Amino acid sequence: MPNYLITIIGATAIGKTALSIKLAQHFNAEIISSDSRQFYKEMTIGTAVPNSVELAAAPHHFIQNRSIFDEYSVGQFEKDALEKLEELFSKNNITIMVGGSGLYTNAVIDGLDYFPNVDFVIREKLNIQLKKEGLESLQIKLKELDLESYHSIEIENPHRLIRALEICIGTGKTYSEFKNKPKKPRNFTPIKIGLTADREVMYDRINKRVDIMLNEGLLEEAEKLHKYKNLNALQTVGYRELFHYFEGNCTLEFAIEEIKKNTRRFAKRQVTWNKKDSEIHWFNFETPLPTIIKKIKTLI
Repeated sequence: MPNYLITIIGATAIGKTALSIKLAQHFNAEIISSDSRQFYKEMTIGTAVPNSVELAAAPHHFIQNRSIFDEYSVGQFEKDALEKLEELFSKNNITIMVGGSGLYTNAVIDGLDYFPNVDFVIREKLNIQLKKEGLESLQIKLKELDLESYHSIEIENPHRLIRALEICIGTGKTYSEFKNKPKKPRNFTPIKIGLTADREVMYDRINKRVDIMLNEGLLEEAEKLHKYKNLNALQTVGYRELFHYFEGNCTLEFAIEEIKKNTRRFAKRQVTWNKKDSEIHWFNFETPLPTIIKKIKTLI
């Protein structure tokens, strides 16, 4: 029987986790996470890791399986995820994948793009610029050198921003020129299910989720991680803003509003990223489960 990878796509706080569990239960399938921050066991509240009830409702993989002290790249995740899929497809020809990290999701479905090696000195200089002039200076630079990448990558993420810039500077070509080349074929057919909502509804859900995270102990979690703030895993909305508060650079109220604002901006970028994919079958986040299942069955 052919294999199918049902992938749940959508902006943060839209309800992807809940849908993935319901689909996993219906198809007696297991779930792999492609959320690049839910890999880390030290980051629970701020990354909206599925709770114990949700984790017990269906088998999950790649949830809190790494430490923030581990180096873990999207390339390694692609390799690990494909190996896990081989195992899961040997038991069931349907697997569910869910996560808000478009790069990691696409790595599993399509494979990674090839980028040439560039002089490591370029990255060092960009890191120095980041420390001296801040993230915005690098964002402006990428906008000048590669407008397409500026609008498509997570420019709030310093690691990805620097990666795009070092390719632009080191090769004299745009980062986007190296993307979307032919990849190795996969042994599964992807079925992409997208969840959407009106912007006002989506933003309201984000604001409420941040409040819930704070009530669940996000402040205390971030305080424990503050001393490790320079690790790549912690260059994340929800932690970065609170680190500024701990350092006396702003009030707690301001930090909370910044978390909400930056999460909304992140969601907007997720929407922009996903709109480019014509293979996604979109549903309002309140669509009844049977309607979504019916659509999936027409694609299998």
